[in-house]
Amino acid sequence: MSATQLNPGHILQVGMGFWASRTVLSATELGVFTELGEDALSGEELRERLDLAPRAVPDFPDALVALGFLDAEGNGPDRRYRNTPETAMFLHRDRPTYVGGMLEMCSDRLYGFWGDLTEALRTGEPQNEIKRTGRPMFVELYDDPDRLEQFMHAMQGISLGPAHALAGAFDFSRYETVLDVGGATGLLSTVLAEHHPHLRCTSWDLPVVQPIADRFIASTAVADRVSTAAGDFFEDALPQADVLTMGLILHDWNLEKKKHLIAAAFDALPDGGALIVIEALIDDARREHAFGLLMSLNMLIEFGDAFDYSGADFDGWCRGAGFRETEVLDLPGEMSAAVAYK
Repeated sequence: MSATQLNPGHILQVGMGFWASRTVLSATELGVFTELGEDALSGEELRERLDLAPRAVPDFPDALVALGFLDAEGNGPDRRYRNTPETAMFLHRDRPTYVGGMLEMCSDRLYGFWGDLTEALRTGEPQNEIKRTGRPMFVELYDDPDRLEQFMHAMQGISLGPAHALAGAFDFSRYETVLDVGGATGLLSTVLAEHHPHLRCTSWDLPVVQPIADRFIASTAVADRVSTAAGDFFEDALPQADVLTMGLILHDWNLEKKKHLIAAAFDALPDGGALIVIEALIDDARREHAFGLLMSLNMLIEFGDAFDYSGADFDGWCRGAGFRETEVLDLPGEMSAAVAYK
C-alpha cells in the first residue's frame, strides 16, 4: 500500500495528544467551566474574568470548542461561549457531579511525572515524588493535608458515576452490611446506603483519612447508616461484613500484595459473601481497553511494580484464595466491577 493510500492522522493525533490534554487540564485548573456556568460569554469577557493575557483569546476558547469541551454561538469577535451539557455537569466545581478533581490532580502531579515515562520503561522505577524526596507517594500524601484532600477528592470524582452504577447493577438485596476497604471520603458507602435503605455501610481507611470521611458522611442524608473505622489493611485483619468493596485499591500494589488483600477479604467474608473491586479492568485479550492499559502505565509511574489487570487475572487470583466464582459488571467512565463470591 502506497503512502498516498495511508493516513498519518491517527499517529499525529495520538503522538501530539498532550497538546489537547494540556489545554483541557489548564481549562479545568483555571475554572473555565465553573466561570461559564449557565452563561454565554464572549472571549473578552471570559479573558477578563479569568485574568488571562490578550494572546489567549480567541485561540484558547476556540480550541476548547474544537475539542468538544465548549459550544460556540456566532463567529468573530461576537462569538459567545457556553458549556456543553457534559462540561456543565461534570466540570463545574460547585456541582456534586464534578469529576474535575481527578483532572486537577493530573495537572498538578501526573502531567509532569509522565514526562519521565521513558525512564520508567527502562528502569521499572517510579517517577513521582520519590525521585525528589526519597519517600513513597502515599507517605508524601499522608504528610501533606492539602495534597491528601486533593487526592481524596480526585478519587471521589472519578468514582461517583461507577458508584451509582454499581448500586443498580449488583443485587444487594441479599446482604445487610458493606465494608468499603480504602473508602477515602466515604463516597461509595453513602451512595450504596442512598440506593439501598436496608444496608448498613462502613468506610474503612487509615486513621489520617477518617476525619475527611467523617465530614463528608455527616453532610449526607444517610449518616445514620454509614460509619467510619480505621486500620491498615497490611497490618490489621479486615472487619467482617457481608460484602467487601475495594475501589481503585488493588491496582496500587504488586502481585504479592494484591493476593494478600484478596486473601484478607476472603477471611473477612461469610459463606455467600462477595468481594467487589472497582477498577479500569483491562480486556482479557489486552487489545481494546486503552484506558486500562494506560492506567497500568500510570501505576508504573507511581509505584514501579504496581499494575492494572484483567477480569481473567482477577478470577485466577480469587479462585486461588478460595472464592468459588467471579463475574465482571460493566460500569461507566471506563470502569468495571469484578465480583468474587465466597
